[in-house]
This record gives sequence, C-alpha cells and structure tokens, in this order.
Amino acid sequence: MPIKVKIPTPLQKLTKNQAEVESEGKTVQELIDDLEKNYPGIKERICDEKGKVRRFINIYVNEEDVRFLKGDDTPVKDGDEISIIPAIAGGAS
Repeated sequence: MPIKVKIPTPLQKLTKNQAEVESEGKTVQELIDDLEKNYPGIKERICDEKGKVRRFINIYVNEEDVRFLKGDDTPVKDGDEISIIPAIAGGAS
C-alpha cells in the first residue's frame, strides 16, 4: 500500500494538478526524493540547496509535525498520510 501525499495548491502544477499523489520511501527524505523522480522540480520547492526541508514548509506524517519527530529522517510506512503545507505569512496591518 503506497503512502498518500497531500500536495498544496501552489505545487499542484508540478503534479499535473493532482491534490493527492502516491509515493514510496522509508523516511520523509526518501519520500521527497521519490516525489522528485515522479514530479521533477518539486524537491527544489520543498527543500533548500542542502536538501533539507525549507523553514517555511511544514510536513506532517499522520497529522504530526515532523519537526517534533525526527525531521527529514522521520520514518514513514505504507498507509501513512503525508501533508505538505507551506507556511502562510501576513496579517492585519
């Protein structure tokens, strides 16, 4: 059973307008690498030049923020649901 990855609207043009795709890997980093293989250009939007998830991108594994787990090394398994959520800035002026 593949891992479901929810794609935010700004990145859906890279996934052929799909809001949810399937991917494989044993860690969040492997999952991102697999996404890049299937949807070229997505990794540079999610990761910095060192390959680490950008500060303004939040990744959740089954609704748990990976920053409070093991970051990019957070294990994932078949049936998990991953959400990629860009941070939103702004507010009242």
